[in-house]
Amino acid sequence: MALLIEQGLRYVILAPEQAGRVRVHSTDAWADVPTGSINSTRAYKYLHKDGSGRSIGVFFYHGGLARAIAFEQALSSSQALVERFIQVGQSGHLVNVATDGETYGHHFKFGDLCLAHALEIEAKRTSFWITNYGEYLDHHPPEVEVDLNLGSKGEGSSWSCAHGVGRWLRDCGCHTGGEAGWNQGWRGPLRDALNFLRDDAAEKFQEAGSVLLKDPWAARNDYVKVLLDPDKVSEFFAQHGDSDLSVRERDLALALLEIQRNALLMFTSCAWFFSDLAGIETIQIMRYAARLIDLQNELGFDTPRTRFIEMMAEAKSNDAEKGNGADIFLRYAERAGEINSEPVVIQ
Repeated sequence: MALLIEQGLRYVILAPEQAGRVRVHSTDAWADVPTGSINSTRAYKYLHKDGSGRSIGVFFYHGGLARAIAFEQALSSSQALVERFIQVGQSGHLVNVATDGETYGHHFKFGDLCLAHALEIEAKRTSFWITNYGEYLDHHPPEVEVDLNLGSKGEGSSWSCAHGVGRWLRDCGCHTGGEAGWNQGWRGPLRDALNFLRDDAAEKFQEAGSVLLKDPWAARNDYVKVLLDPDKVSEFFAQHGDSDLSVRERDLALALLEIQRNALLMFTSCAWFFSDLAGIETIQIMRYAARLIDLQNELGFDTPRTRFIEMMAEAKSNDAEKGNGADIFLRYAERAGEINSEPVVIQ
């Protein structure tokens, strides 16, 4: 949360189980919030722990209503959906729901149409004011302070793991099925291997990037502007370049930034979510790792590939035919990258 505040974010949306305690005034004693029982009909503020007074708005979505939309066929009728909104709204002036975007159409056919009709037609027939979080904060600045539930191990909490953030670190018990006897013990070794690759890349980026960029990490964070609009590359280097860089130096800086982009992509959340190491989501993050190593090779760096593969071998697929993480990486990540990197000849 401190990082979000430092990056200037105005608000965050959390699950009700992520609330830990609340207080109205800074001099009041904290009141613990029983798991999942936070009042979702108001906004809260989370203060930075450095005592600066900086804060971020916090919204906790209504758990029951979100579950009804995601799992209980609440999208079968726009009128019934709005009736649920009305029931929730009787206990406060904010009806606040958050669900996966893929719920609307992917999980439930025509769910997007149901939602659109509910908001554009049915809700407007009632006393509802259709708004967004930013506009809501303009009219209702948060007054109650909240502190978060950091999970059983103090590592943090999340929407989708009852064990804090264990789903992205270890065999916590959360999974999406699989065969009888399967486990997710592969998560720990995979995480360790990717952490190792990330840290090695960070050291190389700091050393090489400092020669080309005023602040390598500020440039890394700002690189998204170039990804969204390549025409802004000159503007980007005018702001972040250490001097009047040559074309070759710019290309080197961009390659370094691409390494960091892939280092971030390696930790894409869905890779840890499912049942096995050989799933398509997990193979995809291995491809990001392979691309990172490829780029390091292209720049002439001494890559940690050998040690990385040794660490990947500690992760075991539940499917004996798939082997371990090293087998899967070599078969589906590196080789896929070699195939995809072949030149395309247009006749």
